[in-house]
Amino acid sequence: MLFQQIARNKRRTVYVMVGFSLLVLLIGGALGYVFFNSATSGLIMAAVIAIVYMGLMISQSTSVVMRMNHAHEVSEDEQPELWHIVEDMALVGKVPMPKVYIIDDASPNAFATGNDPKHAAVAVTSGIMQRLNREEMEGVLGHEISHIRNYDIRLQTIALALSAAISMLVNIGMHSFWWGGGNRRRSNNNNSEGGNMQIVLLIVSILLIILGPLAASIAQMALSRNREYLADASSVELTRNPQGLIKALEKISSSDPMKEADPTSAALYISDPLKKKKGFSHLFDTHPPIEERIERLENM
Repeated sequence: MLFQQIARNKRRTVYVMVGFSLLVLLIGGALGYVFFNSATSGLIMAAVIAIVYMGLMISQSTSVVMRMNHAHEVSEDEQPELWHIVEDMALVGKVPMPKVYIIDDASPNAFATGNDPKHAAVAVTSGIMQRLNREEMEGVLGHEISHIRNYDIRLQTIALALSAAISMLVNIGMHSFWWGGGNRRRSNNNNSEGGNMQIVLLIVSILLIILGPLAASIAQMALSRNREYLADASSVELTRNPQGLIKALEKISSSDPMKEADPTSAALYISDPLKKKKGFSHLFDTHPPIEERIERLENM
């Protein structure tokens, strides 16, 4: 059951990332078609922007995310118990020892970030160290080490970069519109089938540009939720103890919202740090419902 769930979640992640990448290219093609009379130019522009954003965010992800969440690095001498739990989980997960950070916040939570296992970091709140025992901390840190081992940290960074690229493409389109762009050359025979097809393509392209950011948010949230399920399952693989993570999630879910969490980093945490009300469709939820996560853990 455990390894079947891991394999299923990995497949779903591939589907979401492929869809996300195609969405960027489609929006770029639509932008080029509507405003620059060349879908190919738009595709090239979208690819270049996405690659630049990914390069920038991957190279600076750890320092940027830690600053945004007011986290400070600690050493083994400063936090020996925390350090040794992280070290144990990293050893079992067969990944290098990540840097360890603490966020001074009473609400229990944790996250991992970085661009690969060799340049990873984990952060925990002061509240989680006060409220959770060692068994529960092992479940949480096993979850975070699993994010590192499964390269979730890189996937989330890429997803953030692609979302930023889509926002930039849409902004370019809006500026082009206000400054007189979007005047496609019309066919001499406007009543021909070709002319009708151009109108259809124009409408579809405009809809893509308008709805692109919404679709990107949905894709990013779907990726985040899927990776949480995978990290839960992988944590059990490392600790061989689902009860530790179950008890930890129960305590985390009943806590108050964090004060120091950056909203743009909410998807990185083990549980929604802002405690936002869940929508009826769950499309924009950063995390799966805690009840569903616990149910899956209990069935392992």
